[in-house]
Amino acid sequence: MNIYVGNDIIEVDRVKEAMKDPNFKIRVFTDNEIAYCEKKGRGKYQSYAARFAAKEAVFKAISPKIQNKFEISWKNVEILKEEKDRPFVNLIGVNLKKVKIDISISHLEKYAVATAIAVFT
Repeated sequence: MNIYVGNDIIEVDRVKEAMKDPNFKIRVFTDNEIAYCEKKGRGKYQSYAARFAAKEAVFKAISPKIQNKFEISWKNVEILKEEKDRPFVNLIGVNLKKVKIDISISHLEKYAVATAIAVFT
């Protein structure tokens, strides 16, 4: 068994600024993520930033098992919520066998942070 950890922090304003380019949102976030964040009203930028940080954390956690960093893109990692509001990672089109990823996300007005733990069995 191998365990890898990834962590990321981002300023919410950086994501808010990037969102001025409509291609950024479409390039980075899945339709499910966009629908979730847009429901957050004034807090949508914190939700987008938290998902951005979570994707970065996942990339860092799974990178030891990826041959080429260009084989995975932003939309291959989807951050969703379970019924009890706990976030989880949905890997889309990624050929990583026997991996379980746990994710933790937090955000405040100015910052979002995420930690991912990838367990390969």
